[in-house]
Amino acid sequence: MQVSERFLALLQQQLAQFTDRLDLRSLVVYLALPTPEGKPALVPVGSWPLDGTPLPPVENDTELRLPDAQRRWLALRHEQVLLGALRVETNQLPWSEPLTQRLQATANGLTLALCLDLEQQRLRDQLLRQDQQLRLLVHQLRNPLAALRTFGQLLLRRLDGDQANRLLVEGLLAEEQQLNRYVDAIDRLAGPLQLAPGPAEPQPLLLPPSLTNAGARDLQDLLSPLLQRAAATASLQGRRWRSSDPLPPWRGDAGAVAEILANLLENAFRYSPPGAEVGLLAQPLGAGLRLTVWDGGAAIEAGEREAIFGRGVRGARGNGSSGTGLGLALARDLARSLGGDLQLVVPPAALDPALPAEGNAFTLELPAATGALTPSPAPPAGP
Repeated sequence: MQVSERFLALLQQQLAQFTDRLDLRSLVVYLALPTPEGKPALVPVGSWPLDGTPLPPVENDTELRLPDAQRRWLALRHEQVLLGALRVETNQLPWSEPLTQRLQATANGLTLALCLDLEQQRLRDQLLRQDQQLRLLVHQLRNPLAALRTFGQLLLRRLDGDQANRLLVEGLLAEEQQLNRYVDAIDRLAGPLQLAPGPAEPQPLLLPPSLTNAGARDLQDLLSPLLQRAAATASLQGRRWRSSDPLPPWRGDAGAVAEILANLLENAFRYSPPGAEVGLLAQPLGAGLRLTVWDGGAAIEAGEREAIFGRGVRGARGNGSSGTGLGLALARDLARSLGGDLQLVVPPAALDPALPAEGNAFTLELPAATGALTPSPAPPAGP
């Protein structure tokens, strides 16, 4: 349980109202936090008077566990849930009824404020998760749309002279552009949330379970269309495409691996300069597999090579181009959820002398395959 700075400020205001009570020695507010043993621990979050002395949790102060006529405990309880407690120390006995009522009213007010604060934080976290998921889905939707555009443009080249079918493909491309406009509109709707600062979002940036974890599958089955799309994109852009042939067999959460490679390939084609080579290198890595998407463009600056894996962070290569800065963050999160990792190696030749001596290589390391492997045909090298 965490509370906001606003609640802590309100707490201190409520306690400071007892400055006129010379018969009171101190007031302390505790939150009930769960322990590994499952029992709540009372941890102090505010006190009066403020003397700078750190206050220990109740279980670490044996004196507080002993009965004392000059001490009272008022529970901060919502229905059947203990949220915390207000401890009051007095110098004067007996306790007056007006003071008792005033203290109880303060405890009731703090309980209500604490409930509202926790509910606000729950709603805030829910909105942040929904906003993050919306941005992620919009980001991932751009990949299949780009694939439709690439294959459509390539098909137009092959239909030269076939006017009837060209009109059909041109219609498909026009619809793809319209879908892209809708995606851009949704992306603008998912603007920055105007919410008060709160704790950092602990959730990993992963796809919904319905898009991954569909059981163990042969990686080749999902990579074949992806590599065909990469070869088609290279053909349209007039650049060379190279890929390992054949790919080593691997079986597991192939959907997640395909998502990672789709993001890496999209970045390679988008951010490397025209004419630069792009490729995919597959290498056995012990019992696992290492897949590397590389390009022969300008090397990513040393100071950005780790930062670009952060959420919303874009390197200098991305200046002036569209993008959300989520692709690499998603890719690394997915890689680590699989038990692997994603790293940047500069230059690609550091992995294999046959690769360019300049450029960037993103290496996806995968753990040992799961389930039985079935051979799959290698994808074509180009259109």
